[in-house]
Amino acid sequence: MHAVDIAVVGAGPAGTAAAITLARAGREVLLVDKATFPRDKCCGDGLTTGALRILERLGLDASSVPSWTPVDDVVVRSPSGREVVFPLPRGQGRFAAVARRTDLDAALVDLARAAGVKVADGHGCDGARPGTDRITLDVAGIGEVAARYAIGADGMWSPLRKSIGAAEPGYLGEWHAFRQYFRNVGERAANELIVWFEPDLLPGYAWSFPLAGGRANVGFGIQRHGAPTRTMKALWPELLQRPHIAAFLGESAEPEAPHKAWPIPARVGDLSLHAAGGRALFVGDAAAATDPMTGEGIGQALLTGELAAAAIIAAGPLAPVRAAERYEHDVRRELRPDATLSRVLVQALKSSLGARGAVRVAGSTDWTRRNFARWLFEDYPRAYAVTPGRWREHSLTGTGAQL
Repeated sequence: MHAVDIAVVGAGPAGTAAAITLARAGREVLLVDKATFPRDKCCGDGLTTGALRILERLGLDASSVPSWTPVDDVVVRSPSGREVVFPLPRGQGRFAAVARRTDLDAALVDLARAAGVKVADGHGCDGARPGTDRITLDVAGIGEVAARYAIGADGMWSPLRKSIGAAEPGYLGEWHAFRQYFRNVGERAANELIVWFEPDLLPGYAWSFPLAGGRANVGFGIQRHGAPTRTMKALWPELLQRPHIAAFLGESAEPEAPHKAWPIPARVGDLSLHAAGGRALFVGDAAAATDPMTGEGIGQALLTGELAAAAIIAAGPLAPVRAAERYEHDVRRELRPDATLSRVLVQALKSSLGARGAVRVAGSTDWTRRNFARWLFEDYPRAYAVTPGRWREHSLTGTGAQL
């Protein structure tokens, strides 16, 4: 049997953030993932200001991510066809970027190795058994691994959660998304990040996010209880042929890989964040931490990974209940208010009238355009105005990440 302080299951942003934080605090960490890196991951690939600040804190070098593409402006097209440009601050750091998850996640795994984490990619977790003072994992190709804590960063249908009896049967997520990579895109698609509020997708939306080398991540997302998700494949060709979308992508744009779809869990605080007496903590999609309005999940994944690690460090190896309590408290403090506000705003975006009104108000003045971009890209917490406990000095005027 192998023994470590903490075993982390899942080497995406949530798992690597937790593993790096723990290793730098002197803990012996094993990071396992059934995939071998680099590997593709269904995602929109967008990085918000909040995500970028955490990546900077973790020590990521943007040059280690080949597809890294800075973003300066956000373009939003309302259901009426009106386009509004929302500028992000210039010369104050980086407030938004796009990077393929294939590249980003591999870079984070390398960063974890450099921090002293034992990385076992290509080795999945096949089961787990909680004990009184530890949790034992069955890791493919390694055998039994005993740890004081296990962190589940293994996705919406977390095998760790399921193996210890903490899964929610039948859970399918709140949103469903669909994306495809394109190459040889036109000038606009190669340089601009755009969100299309299509009347038939509301409160969902379609997007095109620029990537290096004349490429773009193009996709759309819908609420699961809206149009049946099985219609997404049939809708995709028609969506791409809509004149404004086709013109944006350019005449030479062509798919470079098959389309993919994935579910999005967005109910943080409603799904249990811990199990096994606090020996198991769940982060990222395993904690359903995605933003309910935008479907953004990388920043939330990184944050929950950091919070879980901090809770374990503060509690120590023998106080799992204390670790669980602190982690739950911190997640509810940092994420629950924003998720609640996002759910309220989603209601306004369900109709074309509401979406048009939101874009009109947000784009009404230079001030609203600048600040809407920073708010949308999580430069500060979504529900910042009603959560004074999270106010920081210079929160509304601070610099972006130095990446």
